[in-house]
Amino acid sequence: MPKQKSKADAKGNGASIGYEAQLWQMADALRGSMDAAEYKHVCLGLLFLKYISDAFEEKHAALVAEKAQGADPEDPDEYRAQSIFWVPPEARWPQLKAQARQATVGEIVDGAMAGIERDSPAL
Repeated sequence: MPKQKSKADAKGNGASIGYEAQLWQMADALRGSMDAAEYKHVCLGLLFLKYISDAFEEKHAALVAEKAQGADPEDPDEYRAQSIFWVPPEARWPQLKAQARQATVGEIVDGAMAGIERDSPAL
């Protein structure tokens, strides 16, 4: 689908609008024959997982950099102290992304969510 240009694009500032239609088509293709009421739970779950994984990965990188000062990147309390969800290894986004093309991806994501629930008393 060609990219639609906005008035801002015509002015040469690089801004563009029009990606919404393309995102909708991709989401519709992923949904397949699933009812939209059911599909929203899948999408929201994946968005939640990506959001907490991004926050976790950012803190994890900071802790790895501070390892010489005694920081432990695999200590759940390091994350909980800053209200960041501890994400167990099997639920981390790079791990999930690497297995995305597996036929059992649904089970893998379910296991990731179960691991997050198991390790997060707030949930």
